[in-house]
This record gives sequence, structure tokens and C-alpha cells, in this order.
Amino acid sequence: MITRYLGQTDYHDTWTAMREFTDARTDEDADEVWICEHTPVYTLGQAGRQEHILNTADIPVVQSDRGGQVTYHGPGQVVVYTLINLRRSNLGVRDMVVRLENSVIGMLAAHGIEAAGRRDAPGVYVEEAKIAALGLRVRRGCTYHGLAMNIDADLTPFDGIDPCGYRGMAVTSTQKLGILVPREQLIEQLVSQVHEQLSAC
Repeated sequence: MITRYLGQTDYHDTWTAMREFTDARTDEDADEVWICEHTPVYTLGQAGRQEHILNTADIPVVQSDRGGQVTYHGPGQVVVYTLINLRRSNLGVRDMVVRLENSVIGMLAAHGIEAAGRRDAPGVYVEEAKIAALGLRVRRGCTYHGLAMNIDADLTPFDGIDPCGYRGMAVTSTQKLGILVPREQLIEQLVSQVHEQLSAC
């Protein structure tokens, strides 16, 4: 599995690159994990409804092809895109979702924070507050998109939406939870957990 660190990227450009990679890949091509952070953007999933966007405050909105409703991406949030051949891995979509959730749960557990996934609203939660959002797309038997976890992001833009379609859902970050290790260290810990979860298939 190849890991690529892309730095801060434009959401639409990265989404286009993921689709092109997925359309061009063969069964022999290695799976890839792309790590980045985005300039501020709201993204709507395939089933996303405009009514869940309350006040964009000039932040652009992109209609995406991932699963899920609406979320926000911005600086201080790590995005982990998982370009995985499901057929070769013998994984279903639900398996992928659980493994990605477990990656965040495992990383937080190492810092003494108890977290959990929710089947009715994919993602990772600490008590009732969402710390990581999840959305996948399957094309040609392969996934793209992935997860986004808040580290030290400004959480104010989440007030402009119903996060993942839920009115009033609380959102948190590792910083708010009192995890104050450097951002790069947290990213490395999360990527390690993702590799561990996906190599266990």
C-alpha cells in the first residue's frame, strides 16, 4: 500500500484525481492512501439535500459523488482518502466503513479517549460529538473518498450546516479533547492505524 502526503489541496482537484486514478487502475496496481487537508469547502454527498446547508458564509459548496450528506473540510482537519481494491481485499463497503472508524477509535484510545462509531450515522463520536466524518464511493470495485478527522480546525463553519444531515449535531476535535501533541504526530498515528486496519484483510 502506497501512502502519499499531498499537503493542502483544492477539494475538487483532489476528487478529480481520485476518480481518474480509480478509472485507470488495474488489478495489479497497488492500493493507495492519500493524506491531505483542504482549503475551506462544504461538500454534499450523492444523497445530500440542500436544506441541510444553513449558511455558507461564502464558503463554496461542491456536489460530490461520495456517500453521506453534508460536511465541512478546512485547515486543521486531516483527510485520509482510501483508494482500495475491494474485490482483491475481499471487503464489503460496510467492512471498509468499520475499519476506517476503528482507525480513528484506535488512535484516540492511545490518548485515553473513548470513542465509538454509529451505524445510523457513519463516523466517529466522543460521547455525542462527532470528531470524524466518513464517506465512500465504490467504482469499478474500488473505493475512493475516505475519512476526515478534526485536529485543530476552526469548528465554526460546522454551525452553517446540519453535520451529516443531523440538526444541532455537536462537533469536536482532538484539540478540544485535550490532545495537544503536534498535528504531524497525530496524523502519523492515524495513518498507522489505517494501514493496520486495511492490512488485516
